[in-house]
Amino acid sequence: MDIHGGDVYRNHVDIDFSINMNPLGTPESVKAALHKAVEMCNRYPDMEAEKLRRAVGDFLTVPEEYLLFGNGASELFMAIVHGIRPKKIVIPVPSFYGYEYVSKTVDSEVIFYEMKKENNFCMTEEIDIILTEDVDLLFLANPNNPVGNLISKERLKRLLQHCENRGIYVVLDECFIEFCGKRFSMISEIEEFPHLILVRAFTKIFAIPGVRLGYLVCNSKHVLAKIASQLPEWNLSCFAQEAGCICAKQPEFITKTEILIKKEREFMEEELVRKGFRIFPSMANFILIHSEDALYERLLEKGILIRDCSNFRGLGKGFYRVAVKHRKENEILLRNL
Repeated sequence: MDIHGGDVYRNHVDIDFSINMNPLGTPESVKAALHKAVEMCNRYPDMEAEKLRRAVGDFLTVPEEYLLFGNGASELFMAIVHGIRPKKIVIPVPSFYGYEYVSKTVDSEVIFYEMKKENNFCMTEEIDIILTEDVDLLFLANPNNPVGNLISKERLKRLLQHCENRGIYVVLDECFIEFCGKRFSMISEIEEFPHLILVRAFTKIFAIPGVRLGYLVCNSKHVLAKIASQLPEWNLSCFAQEAGCICAKQPEFITKTEILIKKEREFMEEELVRKGFRIFPSMANFILIHSEDALYERLLEKGILIRDCSNFRGLGKGFYRVAVKHRKENEILLRNL
């Protein structure tokens, strides 16, 4: 079984609910930037990504020197573990498989903290017990994928301080945070925690997975240098850099997305419950559901692809993740369910 959604290459798919892209699609201005980048293909892209660095620094209101860019967030996760070389890593589950994947490449000992179904797969204070001085790194997603739940800023600050006191690096994945609202981000607290490495991507919010553009924010020059040493030269194409500069100037698009997602997610949650499905509270642009029926296979027969989550560590058979889309597409999914 695939470890990611979106396998439209090996299935007949009319509507893809397995990946969590912005239903508004790629902004026209970003498409125009990608077309413009065609004319730049006859020269190497800027190794320093100077224009992009300036645009994203302004977008986030953080110093440019705190930024590091990657060919998607996945490249940055890999560079982080190879740069820091943690001997012991803690990963809450269920969560994104990519954290476990990169941890294996440096032969780290991985401790899985299992979040419970009866707690709606929410992290509790119990995680503090296993975050001891011998732990080097904690992977954390906010909101979490595939559940979509958020950790409050107050709880996050306590956890970050706990890790700071013990010298534990925290890789905080905020790749879906724009769907929830920037007030939930820890960007504004980046100065307080030298061991915090915050990772984001333009992939989901601007619907450009094929472009591959992620970035991280950290206030430690030492840590940034270690991670940067693991990235290849020219890892950002001219397409990624040009698109990223325009993405960083789209605050209205993000606000419009947040409003749409909230409205459609609440509609879908209400309808799913009414149809008898168990759902788990989400603040993101996707919903985790549970059903005894073979939903993946039966929906695929109708050309609808959803994410079978049975291969997520900490979940199992009967768990599925569905993206939140426009009303018309959401109604098609609900009708077929």
